Amino acid sequence: MDPASIQAMIENGLPGAQVEVSGADGVHFEATVVAGQFAGKLPLARHRLVYATLGDLMGGAIHALALKTLTPEEVAARRG
Repeated sequence: MDPASIQAMIENGLPGAQVEVSGADGVHFEATVVAGQFAGKLPLARHRLVYATLGDLMGGAIHALALKTLTPEEVAARRG
């Protein structure tokens, strides 16, 4: 598994999302996902949305995925 494939799967599952994925060892990855679909959702619910885009790969080909999930509004507020 590679970061580009994971990025594409998340983008396909969350249309309009901005996704950045890194991970050099092929099983441990970090992703930042900015998506409007996260609005009004707690972090656990946001993570579940992302995991759903990856299906059976989670816990298999993807051993670990550290997530940072934000709405576009949260990103804009951070940039202030």
